[in-house]
Amino acid sequence: MKCPFCGADETSVSDTRLNDDGDSVRRRRRCLRCDKRFTTYERAELHLPQVIKKNGSRVDFDREKLAASLWLALRKRPVNVVAVEGAIAHIEEKLLALGEREVASEQIGEMVMNELRKLDKVAYVRFASVYRSFEDVDEFSKVIREVSRASRSVGR
Repeated sequence: MKCPFCGADETSVSDTRLNDDGDSVRRRRRCLRCDKRFTTYERAELHLPQVIKKNGSRVDFDREKLAASLWLALRKRPVNVVAVEGAIAHIEEKLLALGEREVASEQIGEMVMNELRKLDKVAYVRFASVYRSFEDVDEFSKVIREVSRASRSVGR
């Protein structure tokens, strides 16, 4: 590991710890040339599937695009960053668990809606209205009734 301060190739590891989830390792390092300390993180490199878009084209899965979609739906909603990061991680875990090389964008959209339903009902309706391209008010009302019914049944 190169030192980020002086570029030296030789560093030593002074401390190694697993994170709480056990999916990454935190290493505290010291440069043998300039004696400065820095932290590195190590995690398994996993390949997420390619996304098949509605037009048939294929693109690499983009975590930032997924996060931007969630944050757009959650704009001005009282949901904390940790919960959103957890939702993103959950979607990525589901995609990896599928074990597929390709996945349809519609399938990812459904995963996003499931996560938003758990995080915030208003954000869920926002996302669903765009994602499902509602043609009229009746379709929109139907989704609101579903969310409303689900909220009442959970509250009992």
